[in-house]
Amino acid sequence: MTGDRHDHRVDPAAVRREERRFAGRNVRPFLAALSALLLAACGQGEAPRAPERAPSVKTAAVEMREVGLTYSAEAVIEAVRQSTVAAQVAGRIVDLRFDVGDYVKKGDVIVRIDERAATQALEASEAQVRQAEAELRNARAQYERSKQLVAQRFLSEAALDKAESDYKAAQARLTALLAGAGQAATERGFATIVAPYSGLVSARHVELGEMAVPGKPLMTGFDPATLRVTATVPQAQIGAIQASGKARVEIPSIGRWIEAKRVTIVPAADPRTHTTQVRLELPPDVRGVYPGIYARAHFIVGREPRLLMPRAAVVQRSEVVAAYVLGGDGSLQLRQIRLGAASDESSVEVLAGLRPGERVALEPLKAAAEAGPRAAN
Repeated sequence: MTGDRHDHRVDPAAVRREERRFAGRNVRPFLAALSALLLAACGQGEAPRAPERAPSVKTAAVEMREVGLTYSAEAVIEAVRQSTVAAQVAGRIVDLRFDVGDYVKKGDVIVRIDERAATQALEASEAQVRQAEAELRNARAQYERSKQLVAQRFLSEAALDKAESDYKAAQARLTALLAGAGQAATERGFATIVAPYSGLVSARHVELGEMAVPGKPLMTGFDPATLRVTATVPQAQIGAIQASGKARVEIPSIGRWIEAKRVTIVPAADPRTHTTQVRLELPPDVRGVYPGIYARAHFIVGREPRLLMPRAAVVQRSEVVAAYVLGGDGSLQLRQIRLGAASDESSVEVLAGLRPGERVALEPLKAAAEAGPRAAN
């Protein structure tokens, strides 16, 4: 029985050979993959970074430019031609054809007052004129007959003198009545109020059906084609302003800068404040402004080079003034700046924070969205 049993003993050398054979099969693919990765890393170096995306925001350069040195003063817009139309006769207002904001042409009827009383007065005056004309004809005929009778010695000289006196009195009475009829016709014309010039109605002082009396204001209007700006300037600046004769007007409410047509210095000074009024005539094509609007007058008193940047690039955050500056790598960085006084409609002076040649973003809101929270320095 001992010879029939199988020998189950294991040869240690054979086991080690099998382990080495299977281990080689498992490691070989791993080593091949690892070697490929190492070769790729050594051959290509570090993986390239994604290139910086060029900003899509419009930019403009900061540059040195010669600008006019200005003295600025607060001012107000005035109308050269502005008037209030008032009633010249008494009567009830029966027609109002325009209201505030309407444009009126010269000669247009704006208000009508009940003219029945004036018409009746005119008719009475005309009747008196007709009566006086008849009396004058009779007095002339009487005077001519008296002259003939005196020539024939049928009438005395005293009677002729009286006939002549009656004739002259009839002439004078007719002249007076004609004047009275003309006055009545003029007064009837006062019941129809017309525009003295073309312009805009700025105020209406009456309502339909109200009673008008002589001197009562009816409507106020002004000519928008004849506007000016009046500023109060210290006397020390008058010499430079007069020598230059040039100025620009800034109207903040509409965001416009306007070149003044003419600068006029009023030849009078306030002895208490030692100031003088200066008037700046505006061109006739200015729209969107009217008397009373606040303005700033910028008088040119010299010229010097200044570092300027576009106004559109200025960012105002509370009390901080900044701009988005384009860096060398194409990124946008928010940088604090300090502005000066020299400026015009499109540019403003930069005192600190920027250098000539640097580019700033013209669309701050778009630049802020593109730059992100890391834009601020």
